[in-house]
Amino acid sequence: MRYQYFRQLLREGGLNRIATGHTLDDQAETVLLKIIRGAGGRGLAGIYPKLSVGSCQLSAVSSQQISIIRPLLGTRRAELEAYLRSLGQSWCEDKSNRDLRHMRNRVRHGILPRLERNFNPGVREALAETAEIARAEEEYWEKEVARVLPLVWQADGTIGVLKAAPLTHLPLALQRRVVRAATECLGLRLDFRHVEEIIAQSSNRIATTVLPGGWMVQLEKDALRFATQRGKPEKLEYEYRLSVPGSVEVPETTSRFEAVSVSGNAAEGYNPEDLLDRALLAAELKVRNWHPGDRFWPAHTKAAKKIKELLQDRQVTGRERKLWPVIVSGQEVVWVRGFPAPARFRPDNADNKAVQIRETALNRVDF
Repeated sequence: MRYQYFRQLLREGGLNRIATGHTLDDQAETVLLKIIRGAGGRGLAGIYPKLSVGSCQLSAVSSQQISIIRPLLGTRRAELEAYLRSLGQSWCEDKSNRDLRHMRNRVRHGILPRLERNFNPGVREALAETAEIARAEEEYWEKEVARVLPLVWQADGTIGVLKAAPLTHLPLALQRRVVRAATECLGLRLDFRHVEEIIAQSSNRIATTVLPGGWMVQLEKDALRFATQRGKPEKLEYEYRLSVPGSVEVPETTSRFEAVSVSGNAAEGYNPEDLLDRALLAAELKVRNWHPGDRFWPAHTKAAKKIKELLQDRQVTGRERKLWPVIVSGQEVVWVRGFPAPARFRPDNADNKAVQIRETALNRVDF
């Protein structure tokens, strides 16, 4: 059914329209993930039924805008599977869809089924409806921001100026969106906390606000001036203590790290690639960015490699690569974001106490 839509859309629109097979279940999972991570209207809008993007983002086959169409977004996955069975047609299920290391899979196979059983049998439809309401409201807000932004914001290269007095007279919801849109013009992606600090600066006459990425906002007369901090490079080195069990926030990666104790048969419900043998770990771990020369041996690989090479293989570059987190026990790296735990650090039997490392995003709101 998915491929019939794809062929039909190509016939109607040539190569500038692409159909995808996202379903109502995918929409519900996306909205719930956004809620868990922290989201405003933009995040709650979830997956859009139609999205126009520049062709350079997808392919060089055309200079035209490419539209991504999701015709199945209102259809449950179970309905599609039943339809295919009625045709005697099989489908391919990617084995990674069962890998519980991925948060979406934990939502898909764990959280949503429990919500359906214990709270609301129609929770998926309810989440999809939430996305539909949010998308309509986002369309309104986008028009409002487009109308207001030129009246209060001027940008020239890497410098921007936001008029403080007009900003403070806007409704709070619009203030937040205008600040977010203005800073996005400079390539900034701010947390909710930073947006609130800028709004407070405009009304309370605070002299300076420091933002991530080496940016600073200074109040000059009746305007907020956004500029990079010359001569003050952004801090790209960090190290925090992590107790077992315990948690720590790492602002540099905008995430929280937890070391969760798991003992006995309880470990059977976890992916073994996420677990470390408690007996082999130091009493206190450290969360830091990787250092040149650090090596790591992910499970299922032939030998240890430099973390620099592992990240190059994953095409992680720039600032993100420099800040990539690792966890160290003593002098040895025992955990690296995105890679399975070393085989020799895994619990070798059900009686061993284990530790699971979890990384979750700090509150970041998509307005």
